[in-house]
Amino acid sequence: MRNAILSIRDRLDRVGVLLSGLCALHCLAGLMLVAGLGFGGEVLLAPAIHRVGLALAIVVGAITLVIGVVRHRDPRPLQLGGAGIALMSIALMVGHGAAEALFTIAGVALLGWAHIRNLRHSC
Repeated sequence: MRNAILSIRDRLDRVGVLLSGLCALHCLAGLMLVAGLGFGGEVLLAPAIHRVGLALAIVVGAITLVIGVVRHRDPRPLQLGGAGIALMSIALMVGHGAAEALFTIAGVALLGWAHIRNLRHSC
């Protein structure tokens, strides 16, 4: 049973890293398309996409990072991930633009790094 839980956690950590990368790519691509070409903003920068992304980050982060703390007794990945989720939450409040992009990218970078640290502890 314990190995099954750890396997699920490892997979979710990998999904978390992937989602963090996709989120950063989405944010950068949205800014480039809107600023450089003047189109795509209504789809790429839609608030619903950011809310869904944050919800996924919270769920995946909570499951994997909390299980990681229980397993390896190191709270740092959870603290790092929590800081990342906080920055992503702030990004939802500042409105579209450069500040939102900076908060989002910083948040997903911290959260992604937390998942990587969690994976390294499982080896």
